Amino acid sequence: MDSLQFMLWAARRYGAPAHRFVLVVLVALIGLQEVGGHIEKTQDEIGAEVGGYSRAHISWALSILQDDGVLRRVRRGVYQLQPAAALRGGVRPTPPGQRKVRGAGERVEQLDLLRDILNDDDAPEAFRAMAQVGAELPTGPGPGRKGK
Repeated sequence: MDSLQFMLWAARRYGAPAHRFVLVVLVALIGLQEVGGHIEKTQDEIGAEVGGYSRAHISWALSILQDDGVLRRVRRGVYQLQPAAALRGGVRPTPPGQRKVRGAGERVEQLDLLRDILNDDDAPEAFRAMAQVGAELPTGPGPGRKGK
C-alpha cells in the first residue's frame, strides 16, 4: 500500500459524519510528524492544533486510529504514524549535545521505516500488519466507538 491508496481508504473509513473528526485528527497528525514519522505532541497540544478540542476528543480519535493500525503510541507524548499512511523520510537533526559535522544527522529512508516496523516486536499487531506489502485494510463503515 502507498500513501495515496491509504488516503482514499481513510476518506472512506472515516467519512461518515460520526467519524469525520477522526479524519481531521489524522490529517493534522500527518502534518505534525517529524522526519521518521514521529509526532511529539501531547493530546492537549494536538487538540489545540485542530481548533481547541479537549483531551477526551483527541483521545477518542487516537484510540480509533490505534485500533485500525494507523497510529501507535511510542511513549507519553510521542506517537508514530504507520509509515505506509504518510511516508516521511529525510534527515533527522543531530540530537542536542552531539557534535555536529558537515552532513550530520541520521538519514531516514522511507522503506527502511516500513522494514523497521515489521521487525519491531513491540509494535501492535494491527500497526505491523498495515506495514506489509498488499496489506488488508479494515473494511466496513468504521470503528464501533461512539462519537464525541
